[in-house]
Amino acid sequence: MPLYKEVILNATATLYLWKITEDLEELNCAVKLSTSSQKRVDSMKSESHKKGFLAVRMILQHLGYSDFDLYYDSYGKPNLIDGKCVSISHSHSFSAIAISKNSIGLDVEQVKDKILKISSRFMDVSHLENLSESEKMKKATIIWGIKESIFKIKNSGGISFKNHIFESEFNLADKKTTTQLRFNSNIEDFNIQFNSIEDYFYVCAFEN
Repeated sequence: MPLYKEVILNATATLYLWKITEDLEELNCAVKLSTSSQKRVDSMKSESHKKGFLAVRMILQHLGYSDFDLYYDSYGKPNLIDGKCVSISHSHSFSAIAISKNSIGLDVEQVKDKILKISSRFMDVSHLENLSESEKMKKATIIWGIKESIFKIKNSGGISFKNHIFESEFNLADKKTTTQLRFNSNIEDFNIQFNSIEDYFYVCAFEN
C-alpha cells in the first residue's frame, strides 16, 4: 500500500509510517537492496522482521532515497548519505522512519498486556498509579518507547532504562513530555512527542 501517514513533528523533523499489508514476495520485488542488506535479510529467521526491514526501504523509496543511501556506523546507528539524521523502527504491522536536521530517536510499539509484567524492570511503576488497566498498558508502552528512543540517540553501552533514563510525569492526552538521561556524571535533557496509531504508539525523542 502507499505511505500510511506522514507526521510533521516540528519545523525540521518528519515521521513517515508504512502499514505493512504486502506479502514478503511483493516487498522483495518492490525494493532493490545492497549486497550487505540482502545478506542481512537472508539471515533473518522471522518473516515479520524481514517484512519490517523491507517496508523501511519502501519508505525510503517513497521519499526519493534508496537502500544504497542508508548506511550504519560501527555502533549500528543508521545514517543517510545526505547528512540528515534518521531513526528507524518497526513493530509487527508498522514500519517507520523519522528524518530530521538534528538528532532524533524513534520507537514504534504495539500495546500489549505483557508490558505490565515487565514494567518494574524498566520504569518507576508509581507512574501507573490510579490508572485503568488499559491506561496502564498504554502509558507503560509509551515509557518503554521513550527510553528506547533516547537510547537510539545516545547509543552508548551501559545505559540502564530504569536507572539512567527518567521521564517526567505526563498524561496520555498530553502527547508530549520531557525526559532526562543521567549517565556518566552528565545530565542531558530531551523533549518527547508521542501519539497512537491504531493499537500502536510512536514515540520520538529530541535532544534539548
